[in-house]
Amino acid sequence: MSTLRQPTVTLPATTSRTRIAAYQITDYLEALGVEVVFGLCGHTVIAMLDALGKSRVRFVTTRHEQTAAHAADGYARVTGKPGVVLSHLGPGLTNATTGVANAALDSIPMVVIAGDVQSYFHGRHPHQEVNLHHDASQVEIYRPFCKRVYRVDRVEDLPRILERAFHLSQVGRPGPVLVDVPMDVFSADLPIDAFQKTPAPIAKPTLDPATADQIVTALAEADRPVLYVGGGVLSARATAELALLAEALEVPVAHTLMGKGCLHEDHPLLLGQTGFWGLPIANDVCRRADLIVAIGTRLAEANSSSWDPRFTFAIPPTRLIHIDADAAEIGRNYPTELGVVADAKAALGVLVDAARGLSHKSRGSLRADVARGRKEFRANYDHQWRSDQFPMRPERILSDLRRALPEDGFLVTDVGWNKNGVAQQFPITVPGTFITPSGLATMGFGPAAVLGVKMAHPNRAAVSLVGDGGFSANPSVVATAMEADLPVVWVVMDNNGFGTIAGLEVMHYGWSHGCLFERKGQPYRTDYAAMARSFGARGVAIESADQLYPALVEALQSDLPTVIQAPMENAPTPTPGHWDINDIYRAGD
Repeated sequence: MSTLRQPTVTLPATTSRTRIAAYQITDYLEALGVEVVFGLCGHTVIAMLDALGKSRVRFVTTRHEQTAAHAADGYARVTGKPGVVLSHLGPGLTNATTGVANAALDSIPMVVIAGDVQSYFHGRHPHQEVNLHHDASQVEIYRPFCKRVYRVDRVEDLPRILERAFHLSQVGRPGPVLVDVPMDVFSADLPIDAFQKTPAPIAKPTLDPATADQIVTALAEADRPVLYVGGGVLSARATAELALLAEALEVPVAHTLMGKGCLHEDHPLLLGQTGFWGLPIANDVCRRADLIVAIGTRLAEANSSSWDPRFTFAIPPTRLIHIDADAAEIGRNYPTELGVVADAKAALGVLVDAARGLSHKSRGSLRADVARGRKEFRANYDHQWRSDQFPMRPERILSDLRRALPEDGFLVTDVGWNKNGVAQQFPITVPGTFITPSGLATMGFGPAAVLGVKMAHPNRAAVSLVGDGGFSANPSVVATAMEADLPVVWVVMDNNGFGTIAGLEVMHYGWSHGCLFERKGQPYRTDYAAMARSFGARGVAIESADQLYPALVEALQSDLPTVIQAPMENAPTPTPGHWDINDIYRAGD
């Protein structure tokens, strides 16, 4: 009779064959090419702070977790690599929520590593645990907008989960991934070779030649075709391919807010932005088009004039071919003749090859019509670019900033006039230098995201153009810039309130209750320049229009962060398109 023999298992000696997880995490981040982690301290992440302090990965501590998320977002936008955030549990993670959601809606790759309570205390409601409806449920806060949320229940799962997080954040439609780590897991032992696997290189989806031939033939044979591009073209670094395709088939190009910079501002086929804050020529040409090929865009509400066929897109009868990395976006907002799931750069490259030598219908006076349409719209405001009035015209602020900012300098906007007016009127000549929040349109993005942009490109200029409402939401960004030695520039367009919303309220209700900064019925003003100086940074208060340009030049040459406060008239951004909220407001007694 035989006897079953139990296998012999030899456990590694803890003194020489294992290492604490937190230190192996930082080694792994280094191996993945992570250069910087943005975050804030907390008792659940102290082990990670110690490990980061002993690694080559730089830790940038912020005064608020939303700032950390926005800074990581800005870093990711200009590098193409995932931004990395380290957050404490509970209030730390909820503080970061808005910044992470902003990245999600703009398709920005991000990995959030969050501390959590001890795994053996789950459900007992230890200090700062979120468990009102379910034990160990703080990850649920992020589920609506993250591509995946992971909770590390066993230290052995940590290597696999981190590899998956970095993989998922970048493939398909990029976005944030949450890795939730109980604090005892950070301090647990792992075999020294536990982190072996790195994300696999991915061949991005592209077009097959037959489909490419079908698309370029449709463009060539159309009477009034349009190429309509979004942020997916910029994030894929596909602007050169876009220009080649447009020129090969003589097709005009319109773009979304995040698509700004897809072509050089002076390109004769560039129509400009569509939608509520778009250009009339862009809206008109798109509305009359017989074929639109949309690439890297979800055809969102603001860019599509609330999908009202009277203003921007009339689909149908216009035919739509839609190319996007996310299959869920195809057919979501408009009937689609052909949907293609593909990377924008790969798809445009194949389309360019297919279009070479292909004859197309005559476009008549297309280039002259585009030039005339853009010139006619500029005539509405170009005289304001030289206005000496004070408080300043917003157009004069844009004019002086464009003169002072190098062509390859980054302009990071917030929301309001600084986003809408820049997208509509500010010339961008180098792709990828315009950074703005679109999907969530988060106030407070601009002042923080510029930190990550400057961290990624320390030798290039980085300016945040922001309203006083957005800047005052979290002025501690100045302290972070000082501590991190980031000589960024904030230009505060100070109209003493939340100007865009104030304008809407005035339009429909005749006043701006709740939108202006007041004390006892009188305007209440904050000295943001003095606030900057209190942080040890430079602060400049503009007192006449002619002071702004030299202040900008000096700020861009300084090795200190600078806040420039420019009082501004609350003039509305022109709105050639439509937003259906304006049909909803009703005044009562």
